[in-house]
Amino acid sequence: MATLRDVESDIDRILTRLEQRTAFADILAQRTRGELVRVDRQSTDVASSPRMQGVAVRAWAGTRWVEAATSELSLAGLEVVVDVLERAIEADPVRSDPPGAASTTAGTSITDPPHPLSELGLEEIVKRAKETRDWAAPVPSIRDTVVTLGWQDEERLYVNTAGARCYQNISRVRGNVAAVAVDSGKVEFDFRSEGGIGGVERLDFLTEAAVKEVAESARSLLTAAAPPSGLVPVLLDPGVTGIFAHESFGHGTEADQFVRDRSYLKPLLGQTVAPETLTIVDNGAYPGGWGTIYYDDEGHDGQRTVLVEKGQFVGALHDRETAAVLHAAPTGNTRRADFVSRPFVRMTNTYVEPGDWSLEELVREAKDGILLENATSGIEDPLGGQMQLKVKRGRIIRHGELGGPVTSMALSGRVLDFLKGIRGIGRADAFAVYPGFCGKGHSDMLPAGTGGSYLLSSAVVGPA
Repeated sequence: MATLRDVESDIDRILTRLEQRTAFADILAQRTRGELVRVDRQSTDVASSPRMQGVAVRAWAGTRWVEAATSELSLAGLEVVVDVLERAIEADPVRSDPPGAASTTAGTSITDPPHPLSELGLEEIVKRAKETRDWAAPVPSIRDTVVTLGWQDEERLYVNTAGARCYQNISRVRGNVAAVAVDSGKVEFDFRSEGGIGGVERLDFLTEAAVKEVAESARSLLTAAAPPSGLVPVLLDPGVTGIFAHESFGHGTEADQFVRDRSYLKPLLGQTVAPETLTIVDNGAYPGGWGTIYYDDEGHDGQRTVLVEKGQFVGALHDRETAAVLHAAPTGNTRRADFVSRPFVRMTNTYVEPGDWSLEELVREAKDGILLENATSGIEDPLGGQMQLKVKRGRIIRHGELGGPVTSMALSGRVLDFLKGIRGIGRADAFAVYPGFCGKGHSDMLPAGTGGSYLLSSAVVGPA
């Protein structure tokens, strides 16, 4: 199978040509392929991801970046792009160095799972999805079960005129099962979703027992009570904790927001914002994480960046430009959604590090409140510091003990108030990182992992 390595010499040739015209240029080449299988009771759908391939070429024109892209991975196609950039460079009479320090990293990193899902074959993937679907059928009231299994292989080659040369090939796998329960005209559903870098082993969570548990949970929601409303103690499960981390110290710590004065967190850098039990990180090097990258799209290693350390807000996420403005260092968080999209400061895997409380201890500490389970979405106001988290289900906590289920709800409020109310964080044995997608605004979607353990605070909740 052809790889980006086959066109590397042509990429080097146009980089050398640009080097004669500008103080700095870089090139990102990308190639992706994948499949997504979806089965329910009545249909089987197979979607093959478009075999996207192309190159983004960026150069410093003296006072600004100029950029062009092409899907033609040939020398002739690449030279057309260079022609465009050379004209833009020559139109700017100013000659200066670009902002920030360029990467000089050189390396090759390839996901090499023992059993790639792509090699399992479409027929076998469909068979596995149908078997997973059928495990839920014996559960009473289950009308349908939807199973999706998918994989994507993505190559990226980054080179620049400072000597960086980073090649990565990442294989991502994800699975989801959603059971639909119906009774007396009422419809409820529940789901489970996991994924990460690797192969077939990433789907090991889809056991018969786990699928039946999802189905039983969907069934229980048919007779579940409505959630409480108002300010109450809230215990977040690991998935909801991850969405909290992403929304509370996610977009607000992307330093391009700092530069534009669009983050409520900017004036709080260096201050204590939470109890010392709280540490939040963004970790592009987290082993097997859904949002893990070996190198970012400016040639910096994927790395662990501490955002909140023992309650103190200590760091932000940087590209080379924001690092130069704010006297910091790039953090490996420059990411393009694809070769036709702009590079932005973006999250990778954002999570709350585990603490030392057991689930039973956290429930007793909550006394009377609510356990929020199975996050469905979250939104954040990076300028105003508000957030909202939505979940599919929950459980009442009464007198320090877990009670019955409640239906979907939303948590909302000021992030800083929620932080100050943190009373405990769960142990590492409950820690997990879950797959998701994040946009910069409402576009440029990228894989982003979120996670943590259980977390206890207080917030306003109500039916979603």
